[in-house]
Amino acid sequence: MMRNGVLAILLVLMLQGCGFQLRGSYDLPAAFQQVAVTAPKFSEFADVLKLQLEQAGAQHAGAQPSLTIDIVSDRLDRRTLSLSSSGQVAEYELIYTVQYQLELNGQLGEVNQIEVFRDYQDDPNFALAKTRERELLVAEMRMEAARMLLQRVIQQVSQTATDA
Repeated sequence: MMRNGVLAILLVLMLQGCGFQLRGSYDLPAAFQQVAVTAPKFSEFADVLKLQLEQAGAQHAGAQPSLTIDIVSDRLDRRTLSLSSSGQVAEYELIYTVQYQLELNGQLGEVNQIEVFRDYQDDPNFALAKTRERELLVAEMRMEAARMLLQRVIQQVSQTATDA
């Protein structure tokens, strides 16, 4: 019994030593303690990003945020990948694009872009099911884009702090 406990502790220490973190777990820099997110009205992406920030331990800033993440735009495009024998579109590539800009301690950064790609097979015989599948896929793409944005922002803020 004691040997199992020692083995478990040893395993945990090894995981910590190699830098392992649970997915979605972030070490937030001090600039993230007071963060504001601005976005166009009714932006579903902004809601997903705010939720991920809250889960990471950031607090929504009031009047004086040290960091502002401005969501310039988010859009979903699709590109035809293949056609069926009858000439109807059989497969799309969905492209979810987010443009954002950071304002750190009053300094405005450049506009950056994140893109997430997914393939989507369409079948007009199952239109209702395929519509629901597409909605779930787009929601997953939003979450992936929010994770990517959060990782990039942490990296940029950390680099700015080391450069200063």
